[in-house]
Amino acid sequence: MVILNDIIEAIEAVAPVAWQESYDNAGLQVGNRFQSVSGAVICLDVTEAVVDEAIALGYNLIVSHHPLLFKGLKSITGSSCVERIVVKAIQHNIAIYAAHTNLDNAPGGVSFRMARKLGLIDVRVLDPMPGLLMKLVTYVPESHVEPVRTALFEAGAGHTGNYDQCSFGQVGEGTFRPGLHAKPYCGVIGELHREPETRLEVIVPVYAQGAVMAALKRSHPYEEPAFDWIPLANRWEQVGAGVVGHLPEPVDEMLMLEKLKEIFEVGCMKHSPLHGRKISRIALCGGAGASLMSKAVAAGADMFVTGEIRYHDYFEFESHILLAEIGHYESEQYTKEIFCEIIQKKFPTFAIHSTQVDTNPINYL
Repeated sequence: MVILNDIIEAIEAVAPVAWQESYDNAGLQVGNRFQSVSGAVICLDVTEAVVDEAIALGYNLIVSHHPLLFKGLKSITGSSCVERIVVKAIQHNIAIYAAHTNLDNAPGGVSFRMARKLGLIDVRVLDPMPGLLMKLVTYVPESHVEPVRTALFEAGAGHTGNYDQCSFGQVGEGTFRPGLHAKPYCGVIGELHREPETRLEVIVPVYAQGAVMAALKRSHPYEEPAFDWIPLANRWEQVGAGVVGHLPEPVDEMLMLEKLKEIFEVGCMKHSPLHGRKISRIALCGGAGASLMSKAVAAGADMFVTGEIRYHDYFEFESHILLAEIGHYESEQYTKEIFCEIIQKKFPTFAIHSTQVDTNPINYL
């Protein structure tokens, strides 16, 4: 039996909710996280037809990219599409979960999948996120440095780029005098004690702070371990919006546009004027990524591909970079593959169905 919370933990291990943008509403939308789940329908958007598809399959979980609920509902009367979906989902005990901008910002997320489809190499995040990292500093008696360090690593500390188990240690001397009601690991009540200690430092993602703090308290021998949490201004280079990478070989502009149209099954592509240049370096952002165009230019990209671009942005950037607007749905459609891979890796026998419903609300004539 698979519990919904197990599925949620597998997804959030890749795309923690803490990585979502401030305006977003990712996470569990409908249902009880501790209910058992029989199977999952994977989609980009939750529509009534997708719910009907889940009912027909006998599955009671829908995993979507776009949240069904962005704003609070003041009533649930079935008077709107969203209300009807919520009512039907509850009636059939169907849970609805969404991973949106947290998956956009995740390593290997939506824009990375676009880059893979285009065969880009040396791919990196275009706009890394700030404010997601902290430094934990603690002081450990020499006899317990390795057990404490290991516990912190296992709780999620010590990752730096492509490296893990990263830490810094500096030997020194700590002093303390146990009080009358203390239960000291070492030293005598009422007497000043000197202990050889190591100043241990590790980087910790903000979302893992609670788990790392609990690991420190479990593994540290002191009754009152000393520690400092230091917020970092560093950008997390592996987490953020959009990506930029290289083609293995430069390609003519028109050929690149035709390749985009084919790979992303674009019904009607918009693009800025051609410059007669070769395309080598490409920046990408799934969905509405027009705000990253200046980042793409600064990164030296020859081309920027996204789902939506505002009319006046074409004027501002057309002389700097080739812009390609391929449609919101089209740019994010392969997000379903990411969900399927995450769940299948953790639960290889769990029933997964990538929706056969075309949820793209835009049609082309």
